[in-house]
Formats: sequence, structure tokens, C-alpha cells
Amino acid sequence: MLTVPLTAVPAQTLKVALSGTLIQITLRQRSTGLYADFDANSTRFLSGVLCQDRTWLVRDAAIGLPGDVLFADTQGQQDPDATALGSRFLLLYRPGWTS
Repeated sequence: MLTVPLTAVPAQTLKVALSGTLIQITLRQRSTGLYADFDANSTRFLSGVLCQDRTWLVRDAAIGLPGDVLFADTQGQQDPDATALGSRFLLLYRPGWTS
């Protein structure tokens, strides 16, 4: 798995190459949790996904990401919070899809 570098801020947009595809990830902290949007080739393929601990965010190869991503709490089992992104809460990428 690949760790996607994040900063502990409440809103951020980053571009990262995942399995040869440039993906734009936008994260926003809201009162109800951390939410993610995913874009590839200027096309949004996921929007407003609630980020939870150890829960795959994409879940379907047909969506367009060449793999899947999840957040992992390195100190317990809390859902991610912007105040500890990149340290306690890691965004992990798993390339490819399995049948």
C-alpha cells in the first residue's frame, strides 16, 4: 500500500499519481465528519464521500480509480479528523482490483 501525503488542515486539494493515473483528491472537514471528492482527467467520479476508519472509499472498479483508498487510524479506531491528517490518520492507496 502507498501512503498519500496529507497536511493537517481542514480543507485541502492535492494531486497524486496512483497507478499511473493523476488523481485529484479534495478533503473537507465538516461538523459531521471528513468528506472526500475524487477527480481524474478533469472529471469528478466520486463526490462527498464520508471518510471513516478502515473503510474503503471507492469500492468499485467501474468508478474509474485504478485501485481503492482508505483512512487508517494509527492510534485506535476513530474516524479521521483534519487536525491529525498525515500523522495519526493516514490515507492509504491499494493498487489494482481483485475478483
